[in-house]
Amino acid sequence: MVRDRQGMKTYSAQISDYIKKALLKGELKPGDKIKEVQLASALSISRAPVREALQLLVNNGLVVSLPQKGKFIKKLSADEIRDGYFIGGVLEGAAAALSLDLLTRSDFDNMETLLSRMSDLQPSSTDYGEQLANLDIAFHDALLAKTPNRLIVEQARAVCQRRSKFLLFNFWPKAFSLDEVVERHKRVLAAALTGSKQTVETTLREHYEELGERMAALAEH
Repeated sequence: MVRDRQGMKTYSAQISDYIKKALLKGELKPGDKIKEVQLASALSISRAPVREALQLLVNNGLVVSLPQKGKFIKKLSADEIRDGYFIGGVLEGAAAALSLDLLTRSDFDNMETLLSRMSDLQPSSTDYGEQLANLDIAFHDALLAKTPNRLIVEQARAVCQRRSKFLLFNFWPKAFSLDEVVERHKRVLAAALTGSKQTVETTLREHYEELGERMAALAEH
């Protein structure tokens, strides 16, 4: 039984990584049907564990199962986008507040380096969206790296990284200009540098609420 559970974790990780990469490459889009036969063939996995692993992704909100129709990449409504980012902002704000007393000058230097790398991106490059998303994730991960309550971090990531950032990937380069993206993250870093838990919580909530509004507006068009 233990071996079976470990095997399912392996299958789930493989399938999750495959789907996320396909979303980042544009090979899969929200609303697309997941073809189990093709997925099993691509990963050299039998269909039975594919079905079980996909069900885990349904539980995680990346995939939706429709009776008599099959499984599809989740397509978020405008309200779901707003609500998701609001929840993410609340959770991450609380997590960041818990980490403030534990962050060192080296941690802040790392975040500044990530912002410098972000500002050097070329919006015209073919992988701009993927690079931007990866640096954004790295910045927020660095902010939360020392948060003692890992459950809050896990829940925040589930809402804002594992689901929204992949399902809304195509909107990322359109939501804000690169200068706006960098400036928004500078505000988050500046808030953290104040050492004020209230300031960093408020700033992160506003950061995600604004992002949610932009993403929702794009989804409605």
